Order: sequence, then C-alpha cells, then structure tokens
Amino acid sequence: MTDRVVLATHNAHKVAEFQAIVSRVRPDLEVVAYDGPEPVEDGTTFRANALIKARVAAAHTGLPALADDSGISVDVLGGAPGVFSAYWAGHAKDDAANLALLLDQLSDLTRPEDRGAHYTSVIALVTPAGEERTVEGIWPGTLATVPRGSGGFGYDPVFVPEGGTRSVAELTADEKNAVSHRARAFEALAPILSGL
Repeated sequence: MTDRVVLATHNAHKVAEFQAIVSRVRPDLEVVAYDGPEPVEDGTTFRANALIKARVAAAHTGLPALADDSGISVDVLGGAPGVFSAYWAGHAKDDAANLALLLDQLSDLTRPEDRGAHYTSVIALVTPAGEERTVEGIWPGTLATVPRGSGGFGYDPVFVPEGGTRSVAELTADEKNAVSHRARAFEALAPILSGL
C-alpha cells in the first residue's frame, strides 16, 4: 500500500484542498506537490486534460499521480467557460480577469434562474504501471451578480451552491471541502484510493 501520491499541479491552493479532502478518506496518504514539467493541456474535455496531467506526473515521479481538471460551466453560455475556465480572459491564468469577464458577459441577466451554472471536477489517477481511472463530480448552483467573500479562488466569489445563500468564497474551507465538486469526485475515488 502506497503512502504518497503526487498531485499534478503547481497550484498551491489545489494541493492544500486535495490534502484536506484525501485525509477524509485516507488519513495516512500524503499528497505531494508536483515539481516537473507542465504538460500541454490540449484536450477538449475535463477527462482528457486530467489524464494528460496525471500521465506526465506519474512518468516523471514514479509515484501514483492524481490530476484534477475542473471548471465552471454556465448554462446560458452553452456550458462555457468549461475546459477554458482558467484561461477565459486570456493565457495569463488571471483569476480576477476571468471573473470580471464572466460577470461582464452576464451583466444583463440579474435573476438567479437565468444565471444557472455548475462546477465540474474530473479526477484522474494514473499509476506508474499504467493503470488509469477517472471519476467526476458535479456541483450545481447559480452565479451571484457581484463577488462576495474572501475565501476560495477562481470563480468561488460568485458561485452560490444549489440550496445555499452564501458564495463559495464565504464558506469555510471545511464547508467547501465537504460538498464541493472535488469532494463529490473523491467520493467516487475513495474505493480506488483505499486499494492503493
């Protein structure tokens, strides 16, 4: 049984979030940061991009690798930004610019029922032996008209989970990690992690 997995990201927020979520399933499993080359994410789906990242990390480190590809999909935009969430406002991966552009695109829509959206997370697990598994988590909600809260990252300040009144950025890390799209994906991944 392995005691370490590498998370195929250079995003410190994601490493901390994954460690917190993984600890609920496998407290003995350490999530280590990936320090290798960043692959070109040229897939057209969350699943394809998650597998690209996990394959490269597993090959580079010799450890089982987890990779998440996630984003927000807005109903009225036909599911966009989707796989382009991190680059919605350009290749700089600028969270503030991405959020500002999305809010501008929806500025004429003020009713919550017109601002439906969901977060998607696809998590890929690739072992050094080449075994590949993917799981998906969906977190439905709506988009607020203005950012609220100081927690989270990305689109969290405007995403209000279904049945709630607070944005994700207004939730505590524990509250978010218990119900997020990544947490939902991890529920499906738990039996696989238990067997690592």
